[in-house]
Amino acid sequence: MVEDVIRVDGLGKVFEVPVRDPGLAAAAKSLGKRRRREVTAVGAVSFSIAAGEVVGFLGPNGAGKTTTLKMLSGLLHPSHGDCRVLGFQPWRRERDYLQRITLVMGNRNQLQWDLPALDSFQLTRAIYRLPERPFLAQRDELIELLDLGPLVDKPVRNLSLGERMKAEIANSLLHRPKVLFLDEPTLGLDVTMQRRIRSFLADYNQRHGASVMLTTHYMADVEALCERVIVIHHGAILFDGPLRDLAERFASHKTLVVTLDEPADLSAFGQVMEQTGARTTLRIERSRTAVVTAQLLSEHDVRDLTVEDPPIDDVIELAFASGAVEQ
Repeated sequence: MVEDVIRVDGLGKVFEVPVRDPGLAAAAKSLGKRRRREVTAVGAVSFSIAAGEVVGFLGPNGAGKTTTLKMLSGLLHPSHGDCRVLGFQPWRRERDYLQRITLVMGNRNQLQWDLPALDSFQLTRAIYRLPERPFLAQRDELIELLDLGPLVDKPVRNLSLGERMKAEIANSLLHRPKVLFLDEPTLGLDVTMQRRIRSFLADYNQRHGASVMLTTHYMADVEALCERVIVIHHGAILFDGPLRDLAERFASHKTLVVTLDEPADLSAFGQVMEQTGARTTLRIERSRTAVVTAQLLSEHDVRDLTVEDPPIDDVIELAFASGAVEQ
């Protein structure tokens, strides 16, 4: 039985935020007595992640993804519930725990802006008290895997966003963590750089058996790295399961692309989404897939036929729109 390295039970976070009416009088009144209201960022989420598992943690802006990662990494204390990561309670911030995890945030800098990345790597070594030989071996391996050789001796401010993100990831993995919390690690990167970061993360997972929890708005990241996804919306979990089951749960239709010998009107078989010559794209009810496919093959000269689930981006939008909380 595979051990769970992350176990979350009813974890939630509620923030108190000040409330003030517009106008000078309201501003003066708030100096003496401030009104506050509670905002629930995360309701009461529960899930577990096994050793070596890569899980996509998906949701729209404001869904509670980053707040959850901050609680799991020890940056925030929860309002209720409990969790264990590698057997530790994260917000106790024990040294043994912090040495075994990392948090990478695509919109936050850890490297020293005016210094070369190599100097920041040395600072990380001092913080984690890493022995010199293992540190140098890990540093050089990361530099090679991420193709950082020409970059690490330049001031960080002179690096492009993609170059800086690669250096940030290398810095976060110098202590060889067993759990990676990745919050938008490919944010703002071009397609080529996103692909390289994904390839590196998959390789790191395979080499070291690390568990990865990934938030991203780029569905290509999810499809390339994650077999399982957790979808969160308004602080509650909508779905937790294999990525391949997501479409079956939230999309009631499939896409059928058929190419005939001659152009034909196929609207009787389903909703025509696109037609170019003899090639037609249909939207059909999932439950009718087998029947429609058989009819097409028996009634027309079919040169090519494919049946696909909707694009993952569309399925995620359907999940958000449904609002159906996982039971």
